[in-house]
Amino acid sequence: MRIWTIFKKEMLLYFTSPVAYVVFTFFLLILGYFFYSIFAFYNLTSMQAAMNPAFARDLNIIDAVMRPLFSNTGIILLFFMPMLTMRLFAEEKRSGTIELLLTFPVRDSEVLLGKFAAAMGLFLMLLGFTALYPGIVGYFARAEWGPLLSGYLGLVLLGGAFLAVGVLISSLTENQIVAGFATFGVLLGFWVIGWSADLVGGGWRTLFQYLSILEHLDNFGKGVIDTRDVVYYLSVIVLALFLTMRSLESKRWRG
Repeated sequence: MRIWTIFKKEMLLYFTSPVAYVVFTFFLLILGYFFYSIFAFYNLTSMQAAMNPAFARDLNIIDAVMRPLFSNTGIILLFFMPMLTMRLFAEEKRSGTIELLLTFPVRDSEVLLGKFAAAMGLFLMLLGFTALYPGIVGYFARAEWGPLLSGYLGLVLLGGAFLAVGVLISSLTENQIVAGFATFGVLLGFWVIGWSADLVGGGWRTLFQYLSILEHLDNFGKGVIDTRDVVYYLSVIVLALFLTMRSLESKRWRG
């Protein structure tokens, strides 16, 4: 019940400030442009393939359109997710309301879960708008719904990991701008570490590839739900939320 109360409060704050509207507008505009470009290229390729039946047999709309779109969505989320989490704890600390919140008869875990659930709820609403794209794909061509559903599962897990890291960093600072840029920096680091895998070999290569946060999204777009990818994202979420709990508890101890 108390988690639900905090969830409703945070959702109200999202929609009474420009944050939700700015994120929704620019995210959907950018992703819409990517979808249009990828789909237009697929149509051009399809017309060329019509003159070459052997090539047409290898043309798959999921591989040609939705897999690149899922990959681009992951990259775009890396830029926008920090905007959803930067104020969750940082603004409470700046305004001094965090002390009042922590003195209420509510557990730190309930505060954390309520805020994280609100950010996750807004993110799921954002993803819901993108369901238009597989609908368009399914209208113009026969689509395989398995890879589409697994692709969205990957995006949900990826978004949850992004948000959990953002919540953690927001709990460490009083400045929401600092929280936003720091979150982006950390997530960017987890992305580019995969590039370093090409420069090293042996066990380091495997480690860098595993730590790359976007590397694990690719299998979902193929329709493959690998337990290693699921465990990776869930581990990031759990670890980040656990560290956030420790951060909140240290705040309570310091009074």
